[in-house]
Amino acid sequence: MSTIPRFFSQPLRYIRWASIEKPAIFWSIVIGSIGPVMVVTVPGIRNRLGDPKRPEIPLTYPVPSGPRKPISGYDDE
Repeated sequence: MSTIPRFFSQPLRYIRWASIEKPAIFWSIVIGSIGPVMVVTVPGIRNRLGDPKRPEIPLTYPVPSGPRKPISGYDDE
């Protein structure tokens, strides 16, 4: 068999060789490079399909503005 092809001199031949000889490394790089692309494309696709951005979860509990009723009947006096 011939020597291992160099990436920068023959990139397509190297990709073919890597997919045959080292499939775990090759496919992990392919799948890992899809992630940043999905961060940019998926929100736009979701909006077009009718799934808008969710409302934010409140971080505080809303306190009522009026006076509070005193608690009675629980033996807390």
